[in-house]
Amino acid sequence: MKIPSKKQCMNFKTRKIKVRYSETDQMGIVHHSNYLKFFELARIEWLDDLGMPYDEIENNNIILPVVKCDIHFLSPLKFGDLFYVIVYCTKQPMSSIEFKYEICLSKNNKIITRGNTKLAFLNSNSMKPIRCPDIIGDLFLKV
Repeated sequence: MKIPSKKQCMNFKTRKIKVRYSETDQMGIVHHSNYLKFFELARIEWLDDLGMPYDEIENNNIILPVVKCDIHFLSPLKFGDLFYVIVYCTKQPMSSIEFKYEICLSKNNKIITRGNTKLAFLNSNSMKPIRCPDIIGDLFLKV
């Protein structure tokens, strides 16, 4: 998949990540549950890069639970592999925000996993859905 231009959407590439032994299963490949953690790491790094650390979001009584996810495994990650995650946010958030991901091997830039998540905006006090707060929505105006 070609990375869309910043005019088309917001996208971010993480630093290189090395697969740890504890992330693998008995077969020596990364356990499927860890891919959602890699997606989360990419979202957090993306927000940090935009100058909006997640703790600042939570300090504004906003939480972002994952309400939907999908992962398509193309090739396995193994212990010691170096990889990075590209995260895309392709549309203006409303009451939720949607992300697409590509996990790529660093050595050859091969895409090995694709996925997406949808996160809802909730008020952390009432646990009720809210519209996308300006502190996040305004980030999309800077693109």
